[in-house]
Amino acid sequence: MKFTTAFSLSLSLAPAVLSQTGVSNDRMVFGNVLNSWTKLSSGWDLTRGNKTNAITLPIPKNGPIMIQPNKTALVIIDMQNFFLHESLGGNPLGRDVVPTTVNMIHAFRNAGMPVLWTNWGLTENDLINMPPALINGFTTDGTSVTSFGSDMGSIVVPKSDPSIPMTDKIQGGNQTIAVGRKLMRGSWNAQPWGALLNEQLQGVANGTDLYFNKNRLSGMWGPGTPMQTWLEDNSMTTLFFGGVNIDQCVWGTLVDSYYKGYDVILVDDIAATTSPIGATQMVDFNAQVFGWRANSTDILDAVKKAARRR
Repeated sequence: MKFTTAFSLSLSLAPAVLSQTGVSNDRMVFGNVLNSWTKLSSGWDLTRGNKTNAITLPIPKNGPIMIQPNKTALVIIDMQNFFLHESLGGNPLGRDVVPTTVNMIHAFRNAGMPVLWTNWGLTENDLINMPPALINGFTTDGTSVTSFGSDMGSIVVPKSDPSIPMTDKIQGGNQTIAVGRKLMRGSWNAQPWGALLNEQLQGVANGTDLYFNKNRLSGMWGPGTPMQTWLEDNSMTTLFFGGVNIDQCVWGTLVDSYYKGYDVILVDDIAATTSPIGATQMVDFNAQVFGWRANSTDILDAVKKAARRR
């Protein structure tokens, strides 16, 4: 992870307490002069010495944690029509967490912390270079021709609410929507679902949000992705995660971020999956090993208070 020389350093990390290797001699400091956590009597300081406007979040297990909002972001993963829309067989549990997700998005924005959207958005070149295992994982009928890039036809939805399928009980007009090619950049099926579309569009337009296309389950896979480049360029350190599916694309992005040295916090009530319960239990357990697991109810009040202080 890159860090700029503008980083403020705490007194506890001054050169006098560094060994010749550059690692602090303080046994409560984990890391080096530019990238470290400090273990507190209760919880952790993740600010890397810059406590200006720091926010303390009362996470129940292994908390609280103190974060630097200028170095912290909320990452929303794959909340797209393809994975959520009812007409496409989308995840109902994923739809259920959308209101809580919107609350988290607003709270982070108001506290000055960016919201990062990373979604499937393939190009023609991505199709050429897609591994066989991934092509097989996204086929509809067991053949390669119904996998990535295939035409998904059209659906009929109410004009009043395109996020739900048309039924004879819905009053008013309807419209036919071209679903588009499977998970291709710019297609309707790759758009954020329901209310999240306007949230994403408005956030990007207002400069509080950023949108990153990805071509694997993880938004941080390999030597670098567009999202990782932005994180590095802006010296970000601390990432909160939500989206679908919690055991697949959310977990993949979180664990790759952990491998690359970022602080990782799973927000479990803005993430969901239809996989067996054991899949979520595995993610919950390991998220607390790699970093922290939180519920929005644990942290929203503290984030909102920080917004009021701005």
